[in-house]
Amino acid sequence: MYHRRRRRIEAHVLVAFVAYTIYKELERRLVAAGLPISPARAAELTQTMYELTFCLPNTPDDRRQLLAMDPEQSQLYHLLR
Repeated sequence: MYHRRRRRIEAHVLVAFVAYTIYKELERRLVAAGLPISPARAAELTQTMYELTFCLPNTPDDRRQLLAMDPEQSQLYHLLR
């Protein structure tokens, strides 16, 4: 950490704490669900999960469509939604 101002140091610590909290919550949920996926692997899996948002002519609402996922991605998606 190369910050000198108090506010920047505090902001850096806050961001690090929030990231750690999210990581531990993901780890807790994976263990509770009995999924043999590590938080690092979960992060990798989300890199190739895609969703399309589109609007058809003459319809006011946007539609969303998930693209095909492998079994691991599907398990992760259902755990986190």
